[in-house]
This record gives sequence, C-alpha cells and structure tokens, in this order.
Amino acid sequence: MQVNITGRNVTATDNVKAHVNDKLERCLGVFPRIESVHVILDAENRDRTSEVIIQGSDHIRLTAKEKSENLFDAIDRSIEHAERQMRKQRDKIQEHHK
Repeated sequence: MQVNITGRNVTATDNVKAHVNDKLERCLGVFPRIESVHVILDAENRDRTSEVIIQGSDHIRLTAKEKSENLFDAIDRSIEHAERQMRKQRDKIQEHHK
C-alpha cells in the first residue's frame, strides 16, 4: 500500500507522518484491495482539515473528509470514516457475488 501525505498551508512533520502511517496500518491493513492512499492535510484559520483518498483495485475510489480544530483529531476521524466506507464497499461486493 503506497501512502502519500500532502500538506496545504501545513507542514507535515515526522510526528504527523508517523501518526498517519500507524493509523492507516491499524485500520486499513485488513483490506487487501487497497493500492494507494493519499492523505491531504489543510489549515484554514482555526480549522484543520484531513482528507483521505483511497484507490483500490476494481475501480474502487473512496474519499473521506473531516474538519476539526486539532489536526490529529481530524486525521483520526477521516481515517475511521474511510474505514467505514471500505467495510460497506466490501460487504456490498461479497453480498453481490452470493
């Protein structure tokens, strides 16, 4: 799984990158169809935005975007949102093939 981290108006420090990689491995490591993950971090006034774009095989593309005042909280919530979307997509594919 290839992970790209982009910062817009935010510097992605080593601490932030380690947190993102750890959270992605823990949450999305269960799904084998994931090819790449792009995490976009943004800062506007007091809000911190985290957007997770997941690209997988079979034309699977999911986007999860969350805002918070804390950057780490926004990252956690966006990755959890993406995980819920992946579970729903996986269940839909498995039920379709039965």
